[in-house]
Amino acid sequence: MSKSSDPFFRPYLCRDCGSETGFRSRRRTFTERYILRIFMLQPVRCAECFRRDYWPIFTTVEERLRDITTMLPIKEAAAPKRHVA
Repeated sequence: MSKSSDPFFRPYLCRDCGSETGFRSRRRTFTERYILRIFMLQPVRCAECFRRDYWPIFTTVEERLRDITTMLPIKEAAAPKRHVA
């Protein structure tokens, strides 16, 4: 059986905007953390329209983007230390 005919191995395609780029989304609820694993599904977010949907774990998507705040160094000199009441 080839990968193209198998519904589990289909490429990611956003159902809303048609984008081919998706990222793994963080699992939020009990259902997403435990129940979806039984059905071999994962939450995926579209990179273009940010629609969140569930796709088979075999679908090829990008790793989740890290927060941009953790990548940028915080400069203490740029932010004055003021105590505002």
